[in-house]
Amino acid sequence: MSYTALYRKFRPQEFEDVKGQEHIVTTLKNQMKADRIGHAYLFCGTRGTGKTTVAKILAKAVNCEHPVDGSPCGECPSCKAIAAGTSMNVIEIDAASNNGVDNIRQIREEVAYRPTEGRYKVYIIDEVHMLSAGAFNALLKTLEEPPAYVIFILATTEAHKIPITILSRCQRYDFHRISIDTIADRLTELMREENIDVEERAIRYVAKAGDGSMRDALSLLDQCIAFHLGETLTYDNVLEVLGAVDTEVFSRLLRQILDKNIVGAIGTLDDLVNEGRELGQMVTDFTWYLRNLMLIQSSDGMEDVLDMSSDNLATLKEEAQMVKPEILMRYIRIFSDLGNQIRYATQKRILIEIAIIKLCKPQMENSYDAILDRIANLEYQMEKGVVVQQAPAASGGESAPAVQPQKAEIPKAIPEDIQAVVQNWRSILSEIGAITKTYLKMAVPTLGNNGDLLLMLDDENAYTYLYENRSGCIDNLRAMITERTGKNVEITVRKNESGRRAQDVVPDLTQMIQYEIEEEDFDE
Repeated sequence: MSYTALYRKFRPQEFEDVKGQEHIVTTLKNQMKADRIGHAYLFCGTRGTGKTTVAKILAKAVNCEHPVDGSPCGECPSCKAIAAGTSMNVIEIDAASNNGVDNIRQIREEVAYRPTEGRYKVYIIDEVHMLSAGAFNALLKTLEEPPAYVIFILATTEAHKIPITILSRCQRYDFHRISIDTIADRLTELMREENIDVEERAIRYVAKAGDGSMRDALSLLDQCIAFHLGETLTYDNVLEVLGAVDTEVFSRLLRQILDKNIVGAIGTLDDLVNEGRELGQMVTDFTWYLRNLMLIQSSDGMEDVLDMSSDNLATLKEEAQMVKPEILMRYIRIFSDLGNQIRYATQKRILIEIAIIKLCKPQMENSYDAILDRIANLEYQMEKGVVVQQAPAASGGESAPAVQPQKAEIPKAIPEDIQAVVQNWRSILSEIGAITKTYLKMAVPTLGNNGDLLLMLDDENAYTYLYENRSGCIDNLRAMITERTGKNVEITVRKNESGRRAQDVVPDLTQMIQYEIEEEDFDE
């Protein structure tokens, strides 16, 4: 016998089985008990919230031979036929593929005939908003005055597309998104019936990933179980299958961004890519993580709103004290914009890397919140004792004369191979990867003590990135130099520890060698 998906196997067969839509279930049951059945219903709501399921239960209830408290018995021939999909009294129509005038005219012709058995002929039209304007007009008269034995149930995820003339002729029921607690309780109950061992954290994450849809949550759980068949389904298993990211990773990423540690943040992203995490989902989840921080900052009573463990909540409260609200709003803005861009992007990783660099380097933006971030960064540096260099006074000012920095000594002779590198420096950088090129452009190319090419860096992040990844970055640069110039050059990366600017400590050969420099266009 073929396998039946969980969402099909456990589809509710009576009103009592429907979870999260008590306001609708109660109303329909009362109508059944009082025999006040409407002739046209409109079920609205997001996917997977039970619209079609409730429509089928209602179709069974109105034709049930022995209803129990307004709900179908499930045992009579009519209930069994409808459940099996063989009843001639229930006609399901997919308006997405049957949306023309002719399809509706066929319905108008069919309603003239009474049901062969049972009390009502029920038409369930799914995704009704897909009907054409002509089809809606053709349906209008029949919907307004159908025969007494006909009931229409229209279902849609986009109620705003339904003409007002149709809306006014239906009883409208709005299906709510199902809460995480309700979905988690239902999943736990079903796993108990299936004799499958699942961690509570795993269940809650799947319930959250369902985004208010019971069907989506069941499909995701089905997928996770299939991947780890015969094993206990753990929280880590679920993250692995769904390509999701644990909140501990978001905590580490946020702290790296707050420390302006570009190398560390890019490294964290690289780990996620290597683990096969889905980058679009990562952006969405990190934006929600930032949103949770904002809620914690906004009020003391937000613990009940946030669905997370006490340990994660304690970490969140600690991080909420580390970032100012206006800076946090900037982070949310950048990642919200990224979420819109990344949906259809082919190079998702590059877009995320750019966003991370923007967060770490607010000077790349001129917006109000970016300026506030830059000011906060300066205050943080001053608190740590980092000296912020004062800009030179304009000519004619009355400020005290500043001590001019000592200029670097010009080398007496520059080897031919180093000259060739400097002549081609811009064109060489144009062939390097985006992140490496960004950091190499911060370096001052100069002559080392052993006649090698010395790259002196002021920026701590740039030095760390190039030094720690020298087997990739520097080897690639060396190979590019050989390809461009035919020279084999040794390259040394050094952090400037003098307290002065690197260009004041060592001569920048690209500014000093007076040759016609070969330049090529490349992305800045």
